[in-house]
Amino acid sequence: MAFQIAVAQNVADIVTADFFNGIINQAAADCAGKSFYTREAFLDAVGSYPNFGTSGSADENKREIAAFFAHVTHETGHFCYIEEINKDTYCDASSTDYPCNPSKQYYGRGPLQLSWNYNYGAAGNAIGFDGLNSPETVAQDPVIAFKTGLWYWMTNVHSVIGQGFGATTRAINGAVECDGKSPATVQARIDYYTKYCTQFNVAPGDNLSC
Repeated sequence: MAFQIAVAQNVADIVTADFFNGIINQAAADCAGKSFYTREAFLDAVGSYPNFGTSGSADENKREIAAFFAHVTHETGHFCYIEEINKDTYCDASSTDYPCNPSKQYYGRGPLQLSWNYNYGAAGNAIGFDGLNSPETVAQDPVIAFKTGLWYWMTNVHSVIGQGFGATTRAINGAVECDGKSPATVQARIDYYTKYCTQFNVAPGDNLSC
């Protein structure tokens, strides 16, 4: 427990209240996420992921945290949205390890908009909630919501952070946005990233686009 607190404190030194509030304060007052996402919930979740924002040099750690929040800002509209706007079932029937509950939908929820039954199932197993039968938990518990974002990040994104910000975009939504498919969206993510790097007083590095 002491180790987890130390890890969270490390990240907390970078993700200050001013930084977090600087993002969420740009969301409209009537946004659902405005009273859902909190810095405290984020830091609580970080305690379960000791390698997030701590496993590299000081500058590498800042870049990873800047990248995470750039994608979160884009995915949630400055922490406005808890759930995806264009909801769909997102059931991949071929994922037999994580069979869909026919009465549930696996659309995007949480800071990185966790989607698809196989992600809900795997995230639930890792975090400790019933992702397949209670996917709505991600939109009800802010700590679990942040844990799903960090779980996805550490599972799919963390390993490519050294390749540049563009690699993180590819790991999150490459099939939809990269290789010229949606240049404006890719650029929007880059703009948030470079802004946060500036706030953290760190160079953004190379390979920003995907």
